Amino acid sequence: MTILRKAQPGRLARNAAYAAALAGLLGAAAACSSSSSPAAQTSAGAQQTIVFATHGLGAEGQATNAAIAGFEKQYPNIKVQVFNLDASATNQLTQLDQRFQAGTGLDVVDGDVTWAPQFAAAGYIQSLSSAGFDTSQFFSGQLASAQYNSQLYAVPWFINAEGVYYRTDLVKTPPTSAAQLVSDAQAALKADSSLKEGFAWEGDKYEGSVCALVDFLGGFGGKLNLADLNTAANQQALQFMYDTIHKDGITPQAASSWEESNVQNAWESGQTAFALNWPYEYASSQKIASLKSDIGWIPFPSTAGAPAAALGGENLMIAAKSAHTAADLEFVKYMTSVAVETQRAETAGDPPAAKSAYTAALYAAAPYFKAEQAVFADTVARPSSPVYPQISEVLQTMISSVLAGQSSPSAALSSAQSQIQQIPGYTA
Repeated sequence: MTILRKAQPGRLARNAAYAAALAGLLGAAAACSSSSSPAAQTSAGAQQTIVFATHGLGAEGQATNAAIAGFEKQYPNIKVQVFNLDASATNQLTQLDQRFQAGTGLDVVDGDVTWAPQFAAAGYIQSLSSAGFDTSQFFSGQLASAQYNSQLYAVPWFINAEGVYYRTDLVKTPPTSAAQLVSDAQAALKADSSLKEGFAWEGDKYEGSVCALVDFLGGFGGKLNLADLNTAANQQALQFMYDTIHKDGITPQAASSWEESNVQNAWESGQTAFALNWPYEYASSQKIASLKSDIGWIPFPSTAGAPAAALGGENLMIAAKSAHTAADLEFVKYMTSVAVETQRAETAGDPPAAKSAYTAALYAAAPYFKAEQAVFADTVARPSSPVYPQISEVLQTMISSVLAGQSSPSAALSSAQSQIQQIPGYTA
């Protein structure tokens, strides 16, 4: 195993530069991808080295390295060379673009759950529909993110979902509606003078605010149907986001520029009763004596049917021009096996994408995964589209305009739908 370069691990939500970077990446690729010819293939039994593009230091990096060592032991003829992607989403995409455009140097790619449709449309990755993966073992939301044009282009590796953390010492029963969450947060603020806010969530103009919107839409029966955005339910969800800051007094004005790290700081410092965040926060909170026994985690509550938990996580993809497809498939199957995913969950806290990995043994090692599985069952993917980065940029602007009081929810939704329909390459 050769380490090419180290990088800081990135969180799920990407910054605003993500959209422009990936739009350029795919545009540059479109012209050349259709004329590329398949690479001459090496059999799985031959001596060879495959290149795995991934990221992560600390526990995540150690878990990846341990899994690779296990794979190389089981397949001694296959060596894995790790190309560590940069922490910045923009830089990651530049690195991947350079490798994909050159047509050499990448075999397996670890990517965000929003990447597969974009990479598939650009001709960067292979269809895996006939590769024999048991898709029934994956959570439906993440499986949808791995597909494009009814074909499988990626294999879920580990899953993330965004849910609502709450202090069980302050909130005795989990809220069952958005209105109850507001009243519970207000009551907690009155009961505990050490609290600075009742509900912390990320509202900055970046991908994280789109994920928050997906959660809140589920609470009112709304959805990101790009062909019909300006619905009453969607208006209610955007109004809720505005009201928590400007009317209900449970979320600070500063939250309009908050990202996950700000929410994490608010929660772990004990200054909020509720917080919207990802599964890593559960593991992190176990290290804090004042929090570890007083944590609940649920999907954002809904009175309009099934709640929606914004999908995050990462999928594994195989480069279209890889000359090692047989070995790549063995590697992907190994990395997504129940045993390897369980080990990663126990050591790095990354929740398994395979439902069968959620066993009594995993709960014994990390009990919080039992609560997390209930949230994963309600995951909802963001829109699947080759032009998702441009769509996300429009949605981010829409949310920011509402939070700033510059647009009403109805006007913002109507404008966003019109802008999305004008994006080159967009189809409903």
